[in-house]
Amino acid sequence: MFSVGLTGGIASGKTTISDLFAELGVPIIDTDVISRQLLEPGELAFDQVCAHFGDEILDNNDINRAQLRKIVFTDTRQKHWLETMLHPLIYKRSHEAILGYSRAKYVLVVVPLLFETNFQSLVDRILVVDCPTQKQIDRLLKRDQIDETLARRMLAQQLSNTQRLAKAHDIIDNSEDGKDLKSQVANLHQTYLTLSQC
Repeated sequence: MFSVGLTGGIASGKTTISDLFAELGVPIIDTDVISRQLLEPGELAFDQVCAHFGDEILDNNDINRAQLRKIVFTDTRQKHWLETMLHPLIYKRSHEAILGYSRAKYVLVVVPLLFETNFQSLVDRILVVDCPTQKQIDRLLKRDQIDETLARRMLAQQLSNTQRLAKAHDIIDNSEDGKDLKSQVANLHQTYLTLSQC
């Protein structure tokens, strides 16, 4: 099974890109979705997070994700604990999901922290969304209703765009609104269809 890892900085446009691939019939595996599922009541990760952070992390018996995000992006020890617990579970679920699409030509695996988590072994090829830092911050402020200090702290804990681009096989330019993302995706889709047959 040929798999492409889609990555990029926070608020760089990964969901927009993955939606365009989905329109072309490409199966999408999103590790953010898997992470959210693992933190739902009844899941092992849910129980571990509640035991670790206590009842104050709960909101109507669900994990308050905004509160959890605030904790882990202001305390590196808590972030390390959460990642150490969650990442192996996410990797396992992602691998199982890839195997489940054995009839597809290829799958797109969306992994925001692909390099930071060493998830490269999940995929055959790496596609990076390139987006200027200030644009990411502007989108974060609008999307998540957070202050700029937290937005910059979140960005600082990821690789820089330059570091990410140096490791990419392919790049999508999302530097400006109105960029023709559709044609960039269509061209890459043809490339991946060809590569999947090799």
